[in-house]
Amino acid sequence: MLKTIFLLAAFLCLSWSAGLPATEGTGPSAPSEQAAPSGQPAPSEWRILAQHYERTEERLFASGNVEAHYGDLVLFADRLEIMVKTRDVRAEGNVMLQYPNEVVKADSLTFNPDTSRGLLDKAQGMVQPSMLFQAERLERIDPEKYVLYKAWFTSCSQPVPRWQFTCSKATLKKNDFIEMWNSVFKIKGIPVFYLPYLRYPLERRTGFLMPQPDYTANKGFEVNQDFYWAIARNMDATFKLSYYSKKGYGLGLDYRYLFADGTAGNLMLRSFFFKKDESGQQPKNAFIIRGRHNQTLPFGFSLVGEADYSSSFDFLREFDNDFNQATVSNRRTQLYLSKAWPLFSFTARVSRFETHFPDTGRSILTTYLPQLSFDSFKIKLFQPLYFSFSSSFRRWQYGWDNEFDQGTEKRLQSLSFSPFLSLPFSSIPWLTVNAALGSNMNYYWQRLVPNLLAPGGEMTIVNEPFFSRNFVLSLDLVGPVFFRVFPGKDGSARVKHIIEPSVSYRYESPTTGADMIVTSHGFFRYHQVVYGLTNHVLVKEERMPREWFTFGLAQAFYLSPEESPLRDYRVNGRAPRFSEISSYLRFFPAARFSLDFAAGYNPYHKTFSSLRLGAALGSPAENFFLTVNWFKSISVWLDEPWWDRHQINVAGTLKVPGLSLQAQAEANFNLLQKELQHLAFQVLYDYQCLVIKAGFMYFQYRSEIVPILRVTVGDIGNSGDFLGNPRL
Repeated sequence: MLKTIFLLAAFLCLSWSAGLPATEGTGPSAPSEQAAPSGQPAPSEWRILAQHYERTEERLFASGNVEAHYGDLVLFADRLEIMVKTRDVRAEGNVMLQYPNEVVKADSLTFNPDTSRGLLDKAQGMVQPSMLFQAERLERIDPEKYVLYKAWFTSCSQPVPRWQFTCSKATLKKNDFIEMWNSVFKIKGIPVFYLPYLRYPLERRTGFLMPQPDYTANKGFEVNQDFYWAIARNMDATFKLSYYSKKGYGLGLDYRYLFADGTAGNLMLRSFFFKKDESGQQPKNAFIIRGRHNQTLPFGFSLVGEADYSSSFDFLREFDNDFNQATVSNRRTQLYLSKAWPLFSFTARVSRFETHFPDTGRSILTTYLPQLSFDSFKIKLFQPLYFSFSSSFRRWQYGWDNEFDQGTEKRLQSLSFSPFLSLPFSSIPWLTVNAALGSNMNYYWQRLVPNLLAPGGEMTIVNEPFFSRNFVLSLDLVGPVFFRVFPGKDGSARVKHIIEPSVSYRYESPTTGADMIVTSHGFFRYHQVVYGLTNHVLVKEERMPREWFTFGLAQAFYLSPEESPLRDYRVNGRAPRFSEISSYLRFFPAARFSLDFAAGYNPYHKTFSSLRLGAALGSPAENFFLTVNWFKSISVWLDEPWWDRHQINVAGTLKVPGLSLQAQAEANFNLLQKELQHLAFQVLYDYQCLVIKAGFMYFQYRSEIVPILRVTVGDIGNSGDFLGNPRL
């Protein structure tokens, strides 16, 4: 028994002196620094775990799976040597320097934890947010700064990085930037370009983005270079320079801002300077202004400003790679102020709208300088009577651009007030009725009078004020509503079919001075009955109803056809009493499929005046997504075929996750003229840290095919096209 106790005590002593991994404390395997003078805090101590340990008066030696702790520093190595007085550290073999936000591996290390300075040979590691690096030698200047020699950097996390920057020397400042000298950018080990100096931001920082070269037959060689300016955390700007060898050069600015009170906005400025064409002519330079501003003002007011102005629609068609935006022929500028109270709302607006007609080269303009409105919501007087009103003041101008140039555009200044009393009734579940009685009172500063100097009974506008009024009576009825519930296989309610008829009657008394009121397209009086029928089919899924099918029909019957909106579209010499029949259909047979259809049928000419079909299968986030939009309209009332439209748009996406492939396509076809207006196709290959896009775009109005070739490398920002729109 005594022999057994003696052997166990000897074994424990040997284990203590050998520094086994299980030991940790203040004994020989965890030496502490010299004691601090009385009354002062003790300095940080080394705590060491190792298979072998040795200590002298001046040095500590440890080897074999060494793990050393000093404050928040953890150091791993095969061999470790520490100078007791200076705390200088020398580590060799599988060295790992670890702080809470820093991990660096190396073959060997010389380091002082108090000064945070050190040298690491054959170092590799990662800094936030996700930048990997490797260097022949790394000099740690302080906790936030490294100097690296013969190094490479990448944010690609693949075992063999797809891309990297190599350099002879680099300075790395954590969470800020990397400066590289003699840098070479490589993809799969192949040098792509050389830069004598490169500053790579690790966070949102000011600097140049990657240049974007291109080539097209019409514009020649193209280079886009952006400079990003991180002004503050809540605002930034991008300056753009684009050069086209056959067209000229463009300058641009994109500015964004956001403040804590909700104030936000963006501004896009572009200016293009054309060079002389092959015939020696100098095309007119072009510019674009687009922006939006939202601001919260004191006392609950909000201010919104919008601008979308292009000096040349032809320039948009030639340079904008967004088909929908390039074919827009509108300009708009508006600024409006608004405020809402519990019972009232106020709006003030100044605006200018322009619609351009490319076939004629002319535009229609509409301006409001200003337009003020003060309205109320429904205010309960007593059950069940409600009161509401609307009021406005406006200065309005309308006409063709040449009429504005000549000062002959239509113009009007008016003040209006319309009070209404409404009496809703909904006590019966299957019937809803709403009756309303109101009046329209208007004061006009201008009026129409016959122009005695012009033949044909033309009217002219004179500054002679007058007062106009009428009253309005309306009755809206929805019901009786019928429904039937169909059970499922388990006997519970599964499908609900709802039939909802509706009838609306509106009477406007004759307006005093109606023939003197200035309008853009004539003054109409509504005395009509609108009737319709709607079918709803709801399906119960997971205890909640879902719309499965909806179909509706509606038509108006004019009791005073000679004053209705159709009075000028005569049929056999008489104004039509019936409007077109409008219908719509929504069909959602499954969560991944939807169908939307609308039509207008003219009962007099017995033809469809408009047809629209939209269908979608899947969603953009799924592996397969397809949309089809078809539209057709015919000028039925008037024989003016230039208003006819017949268009189809098809767009889709196909993803092959196993191959990291994605194909995208879009086509726009003019069925009336039998022309392919736009076709785009693109294949995207996500090669982990590299995204390669290849394809083409065709624009009928450009008569050219635009190639698509883009390589996106990790999180490196790329310069965009001149107008900032992606190709496809």
